[in-house]
Amino acid sequence: MDAVNSDKLWMGPGTLEIPLELFALNRRRLVERLRPKSSGNAIVVLQGGDEVPFYDTDTTYNVFRQESYFMWAFGAIEPGCFGAIEVNTGETHLFVPRFPPSYAIWMGPLHSLEYFGKKYNIPHVHYSDEIASVLEKLNPTVLLTLNGVNSDSGLTAKEATFDGIEKFVVDNTLLFNEIADLRVFKTRFEIAVMKYVVEVSSAAHRKVMRFAQPGKSEYQCESEFLHHCYSVGGCRFVSYTCICASHTNAATLHYGHAAVPNDRFINDGELCLFDMGANYFGYAADITCTFPVSGKFTPDQKLIYEAVLTSNLAVFRAAKPGVSWGDMHLLANRTLVEELKKGGLLKGDVDAMIKAGMGAIFQPHGLGHLLGLDVHDVGGYISGQPVRLQAPRGLEKLRTNRILGEGMILTIEPGCYFIDILLDEALEDPELSKFLVPDVIERFRGTGGVRIEDDVLITTEGVVNLTKVPRTIKEIEDWIAGKDNDKYN
Repeated sequence: MDAVNSDKLWMGPGTLEIPLELFALNRRRLVERLRPKSSGNAIVVLQGGDEVPFYDTDTTYNVFRQESYFMWAFGAIEPGCFGAIEVNTGETHLFVPRFPPSYAIWMGPLHSLEYFGKKYNIPHVHYSDEIASVLEKLNPTVLLTLNGVNSDSGLTAKEATFDGIEKFVVDNTLLFNEIADLRVFKTRFEIAVMKYVVEVSSAAHRKVMRFAQPGKSEYQCESEFLHHCYSVGGCRFVSYTCICASHTNAATLHYGHAAVPNDRFINDGELCLFDMGANYFGYAADITCTFPVSGKFTPDQKLIYEAVLTSNLAVFRAAKPGVSWGDMHLLANRTLVEELKKGGLLKGDVDAMIKAGMGAIFQPHGLGHLLGLDVHDVGGYISGQPVRLQAPRGLEKLRTNRILGEGMILTIEPGCYFIDILLDEALEDPELSKFLVPDVIERFRGTGGVRIEDDVLITTEGVVNLTKVPRTIKEIEDWIAGKDNDKYN
């Protein structure tokens, strides 16, 4: 890949060319937001990510991925960088590490400052050990640094720090809220990248649906997904650990982590719930497909799948600018319990079920989340936005309660799972047990669950589904049978 003089980031022929204007536009958006709220000669300073050693060894954790705020503003993929943006003028400075001559022996050519300037179309490039002296010459009245808590992880954003920063006036209260809010609303350049990575992920999911067979392992299916995303789409990373859950494993919401490593072999007649998403230059996809490994749904599998699909489509039809995402979560829950009542698993008044928190027994996670440079993207609960709700039960798990707006990209991912600990709790609860039909519930224990997750763009007209996978019962069964080969191209 020859990135220099190309005005783009890409992974070669057949992959998406990302114009460097994407990052320049983000910087312009940021300074336009900050100018009315800052005075004097304010300068934004962001610190990129660093490679992290693998315990006490001389290797690092996987391949380096850039810190998301830094990537949003500068597009630089190397570790150890800093960036500065002059708020009044928009002038941009990139600071890259200075390496000794021996670096070239082990890690490749030593590039000049001019190389990085051309690679990222940034006019002012310096070595990172010069940051204090460069900033001192710019004579800022204040440095704006990033400090705030990510409402999804509970962790604090990495605030820029460097030798000599104590010489400057630093404000770490203004930047976080503004930049996080800007990341919620995608530009046309970002939307193009998101469409690409979702299309790559969709194609990989479709491939896995045909690859999965009784006797195959979950990790073999994961490998097939990873191979397609990288070899065809140029996506070196996935956005999270793949969840390749078969049968009862589908009732573990974040299955696939180190303690449960996608290592089960799949049997005939079981459902697969595969939640996987590629990542292209930081931008994330997040798609879940649930399908029968045999290629045909059983009547009970069909009942639960169609209940979740009906819930998914209800949100798809209702979501639009001005609508509360919390209301969409409640709509999904209501639709699900209505369908489960029709299927004979529940009985009684649906309003009373929702008030009692029955939706959270079968779907203990939120309806969906913001999506972008992080799979659970930032801006969900920042200052000035709707707060996290606590009732009915389940709303506290929702990753944002924002009012939908044009340019947002979110996931719609209702689910229905048969999780023993939650079913036992509900059967012992006098407020919940009166709605359950125990013998029917017992029939579904040990069958896992269903999740249907689409990545969608909010437009002035409503929702655009970026995901391209079979969704109806017929579409899934036809696809696995080898039909509809051209439908998703």
